[in-house]
Amino acid sequence: MKIDGFRDQLSERFLVFASCIIKLEPKLRKNYTGRHIYGQLFRSGSSSGANYEESIAAESRADYIHKSQVALKELRESFFWLRLIKKSDLIDQNDSDLVFLLSESQELIKILSRSVITAKQNAVKR
Repeated sequence: MKIDGFRDQLSERFLVFASCIIKLEPKLRKNYTGRHIYGQLFRSGSSSGANYEESIAAESRADYIHKSQVALKELRESFFWLRLIKKSDLIDQNDSDLVFLLSESQELIKILSRSVITAKQNAVKR
């Protein structure tokens, strides 16, 4: 599948983000704390991409803003869980998947935040 345009590239980034979260499962499922945090991270990290996909097919600007804000909320939650994993040394802080996920979640948050701000500004202008 060829990826064209910003939306497709961002959609692919959300897929990669979720797939990297899946890779953390064996590293985290070793004890109760890890299992709990992994479950929370899995839900928020995978739903952020699903909500982004829904925003692409929004029925109105207001619907787009709402769905994008839900995706952003899920991303922020994912970032929290990732920081907690790092802070509590559940995974080696230099683990390549953890390093990538921390960086990528911050980038996706910035991109989606900017998109929501722009959509809200454009909604006011109309």
